[in-house]
Amino acid sequence: MTATAPHPRLTKTPEEGHPAHGPRLPLRILPLTPAIVLLLLFLAGPIAYCVCIAFTDLQLTGQAEESFVGFDNFTRAFGDEAFLNAVWLTLVFTVLSSLIGQNTLGLALAALMQRASKPVRTLTGGIVVTAWVLPEVVAGFLLYAFFRREGTLNAVLDWLHLPSQNWLFTLPILAVSFANVWRGTAFSMLVYSAALNEIPKEITEAAEVDGAGGWRRMWHITLPMIRRSIGTNLMLNTLQTLSVFGLIWVMTRGGPGGRSQTLPLFMYEQAFQNSLIGYGTAVALLLLLVGSLFSLIYLRLLRTEV
Repeated sequence: MTATAPHPRLTKTPEEGHPAHGPRLPLRILPLTPAIVLLLLFLAGPIAYCVCIAFTDLQLTGQAEESFVGFDNFTRAFGDEAFLNAVWLTLVFTVLSSLIGQNTLGLALAALMQRASKPVRTLTGGIVVTAWVLPEVVAGFLLYAFFRREGTLNAVLDWLHLPSQNWLFTLPILAVSFANVWRGTAFSMLVYSAALNEIPKEITEAAEVDGAGGWRRMWHITLPMIRRSIGTNLMLNTLQTLSVFGLIWVMTRGGPGGRSQTLPLFMYEQAFQNSLIGYGTAVALLLLLVGSLFSLIYLRLLRTEV
């Protein structure tokens, strides 16, 4: 009996491989090509250009051409008392207005609105969201009118026969922190409202039948079940707060005496008022590094909770 040769169309060369791999891989990447090009063009490109500028002494005026200075801009920053003051105020502003203010108030509003009547939920949600959708500059002018010497807050304090003061002069970082809480709490409220709606009512009802009070249910049931939403909200709020510029600029312009000058305002001052583009860009990269560190911490915490 003689063996028959395989039909030439049924044979498969090693170079062809499996049809699901190899030749079809570029076809899978093809739909992502526009997004990748846009990211490289408008995100990675400017960041790479800023990295290059941060190692030069580029200035807006009075310079024929820039020169490479290595890490001099970064060394200058860490030796600059104004920069260190801006770092400290940025941390204070972020902790007060984001980690404590927006996060805590947003959770409290979301929890209270779970038990409130529909008209109360509609009114409260409308007021809080209105503050959120206002442009940053408009919100800054409103809060400036509230905290200024002849503003609304002091008028209320005078009516109550309580001592008033120039809040934008005596406590500027607290004033701008409150303004950021007022403007940004709506985002946390919406995140926590969605998270609380996902908690099965049977669990909370069973805990209530067992005699658990409101605080115990919140601590032992609600918070553990929404911890991933808490981590995500903290990360997004922190990144947004680190980049706040217009609100503080309208209210105090970083003053008085730099007592409300956070890193974005310090960066703007060095780059566009002092014309030190290279130094200001180095500060911007340090701010980007701070935001990246916060993101890595939050992502690490979220990963350990899986």
